[in-house]
Amino acid sequence: MAASGFEGFEKRIELRFSGVGGKGLRQLDFFTLEKVLHAVQCTVVSALGNQYLDSYVLSESSLFVYPTKIIIKTCGTTQLLKSVRPFVHYAATIGLALCSCRYTRGSFIFPEAQPHPHTSFNEEVSYLEQNLPPNLSINKASIMNAASSHKWHVFTACDAGRPRAEDDFYTVEICMTGLDPVHAGKFFRPSGLVKTGDSAGREMTEATGIDDVNASAIVCDYAFDPCGYSMNGVHGDRYLTVHVTPEDGFSYASFECVCAAAAGDGEILEAVGKVAEIFRPSELSAALTGAAGEGVRRGLAAAVSPVGLGLTSCAADEFPDAGNVVFQMFGARRE
Repeated sequence: MAASGFEGFEKRIELRFSGVGGKGLRQLDFFTLEKVLHAVQCTVVSALGNQYLDSYVLSESSLFVYPTKIIIKTCGTTQLLKSVRPFVHYAATIGLALCSCRYTRGSFIFPEAQPHPHTSFNEEVSYLEQNLPPNLSINKASIMNAASSHKWHVFTACDAGRPRAEDDFYTVEICMTGLDPVHAGKFFRPSGLVKTGDSAGREMTEATGIDDVNASAIVCDYAFDPCGYSMNGVHGDRYLTVHVTPEDGFSYASFECVCAAAAGDGEILEAVGKVAEIFRPSELSAALTGAAGEGVRRGLAAAVSPVGLGLTSCAADEFPDAGNVVFQMFGARRE
């Protein structure tokens, strides 16, 4: 907790490994994962898995473990990048080697509260370059939409044998600020009621309509005391996650999911529209990484238009392994 408020904007890192098949990283036991999370300064509060991946709701956001991929995003003043070296070490013990890394984040609301190695993007990049294995020799760092107060920070690195991203999937990362106070108020737990974080989280999921964002997903949700909410959903080999910091003055919510390019544009645009309606933010950013088509990029404006948002800026860039990254900002439309 920062002195001025809780930092909702997450830091996110995706680590991909190569090596033998089978369960891969899913062989890492819970005690090992908790040791890594202790270095980051967070812990597991709830968990869910299926035949494809393991999903963990954290005290500060989420962790997803696939056989050859780890995705971890954390909010507050966590030290996310301190997970890199231990994850690489533990992966090596089961025959896996790191082959790519992608780090992304927005602009912190309280940047002065961030500890090492997150005091600046330059420090983060330097830390990653010093702690990633030397085989990840192809890298790029960039601040997208740099002239705005809402920036998107991207660092990717990969080995020489892996210069291009996967072609079939893309990641959508939505960040929202200035949540409608009435809608944000639904993420405060009623005083005097004794409920577990799991049961209170389930009530919030149903009361706010989050369970309808992807009705086919199996959901693991958690409500914090006195306020705040996190949810992971798994649908086959894909995931979605929602996190909410509802306090007035620094309210924030995020939505992230993985989409199959072959599924078309309608599913993700409908989901983004539902998320925008649930929170009705004053500002919303969308980062698309990977094989998102032109229909998704152009369709986002229409998806968020019903809540009064219009496109204010757009930036695009190419990154090793990650491929194309498009970052769009939406704010109140001028009538």
